[in-house]
Amino acid sequence: MRIRSYAELIQAVLLLLATFAVFPLHAEGLPDFTNLVEANSAAVVNISTTRKIKSHPTQEFTIPDMPDMPNNEQFREFLRKFFEGHNLEKNAGELPGFDASSLGSGFIITKDGYVVTNYHVIKDAKEIIVRLIDRREFIAEIIGSDKSSDIALLKIDASDLPVVKTGSSKNLKQGEWVFAIGSPFDFDHSVTAGIVSALGRSLPGENYVPFIQTDVAINPGNSGGPLFNMDGEVVGINSQIYSRTGGFMGLSFSIPVELMLNVVEQIKSKGHVSRGWLGVIIQEVTRELAESFGLPKASGALVAQVLPDSPALKAGVEVGDVILEFNGERITRSSVLPPIVGVTPIGEASKLMVLRDGKEKELTVTIEELPAEDVIAAQKKGEQQFSGKQLGMILEPLTDEVIEKSGAKSGLLVKKIGEGAAKKAGIKVGDVLVTINNKKITDIKSLENIIAELPENRPAAILVHRNGSPVFLALKLEKE
Repeated sequence: MRIRSYAELIQAVLLLLATFAVFPLHAEGLPDFTNLVEANSAAVVNISTTRKIKSHPTQEFTIPDMPDMPNNEQFREFLRKFFEGHNLEKNAGELPGFDASSLGSGFIITKDGYVVTNYHVIKDAKEIIVRLIDRREFIAEIIGSDKSSDIALLKIDASDLPVVKTGSSKNLKQGEWVFAIGSPFDFDHSVTAGIVSALGRSLPGENYVPFIQTDVAINPGNSGGPLFNMDGEVVGINSQIYSRTGGFMGLSFSIPVELMLNVVEQIKSKGHVSRGWLGVIIQEVTRELAESFGLPKASGALVAQVLPDSPALKAGVEVGDVILEFNGERITRSSVLPPIVGVTPIGEASKLMVLRDGKEKELTVTIEELPAEDVIAAQKKGEQQFSGKQLGMILEPLTDEVIEKSGAKSGLLVKKIGEGAAKKAGIKVGDVLVTINNKKITDIKSLENIIAELPENRPAAILVHRNGSPVFLALKLEKE
């Protein structure tokens, strides 16, 4: 280009400066992860496990029929004898089990070796090996785990380790940049990045985790690894992906860091995780249901069932109530309620705003500890349960048929037996509990009162009806 005048020279210089100025603006719009990755990679670990795959009985092993193969019957007989011949004598009738390995990720939260990962990464593991970025390997001890939140706490014998910084998922916004470090397919310390796609996602069967959804590439082996924000703080644990192929499809889900810290603290302090329990079966409020209830839009959690002896029942919650708020927090969808209740302290009095007969009503509910899964399942079926002081039984009221068959006029039917004093006493499924120390058992409440008065480590005479005949057993309560 030929410059003919001073004005043209000035114009050319300004055009050149503008051109150079554009490129830095575009560059500054993209995040630079290099320093963040360098600062945090050392605290991320690779986790490999070995687990025993149980054998299966040979009678359940089906030899496939191959009609196109010559001598089909002879070949199938050969396979049958081959598998039978490889059974160990002590496991006669079973195929021998085998060891399988799995991979995952984790991150160090304390300098003395506490490591967080997913529960499903270490589930049923015989041995857990934690490998650091400097290639050192340690056999890890499981301190505790929680299936419901998919979190596990491990410990390795090391000191002065690099640790992650924890942040807050509550400050995350849709569209915000985040990144992950993990071991997809055992490629150690791989870095992937993306944005926050959504917050507070609920997944089928995951009632107590409000997941962070991202489009960060997560694949098998990333599970248990950290999700970082642009301040280099852990805001989540990479846990699940939605996939039709088994690989990444743009939908990744992470457990919020606040939930992880709560679970870790409970494991450290109590050895197990307790969750708040309201005791209702809820469903989504559809547009049509919202209209029928007089709601301006579909929101809240519709109570379909109130479980027996639950905090909700004691507070006066009724079937057909729509729960609108819990402790002042709006329930926009039914999936919002369980995580909020789950992190509520046990014994805390909480305010519940419900819609009943077109009017809002405030109730006060005292949150209790979430019972075991089998107990809740029993309650959903209308069974009554009592397991105080390690009795370990699921009971239900007597029907006319049971009364006629057992000969007992009152009592409770033993539906299930778990580990505890009842099993040690010889109580069996199908027994009818009639008396304890000559005090009649009429319902769950009477049993609770009788048990509460029994001394520990001292036998009590319990009368049961079994197959139509009375039998006395010695029930001994052990100290919890």
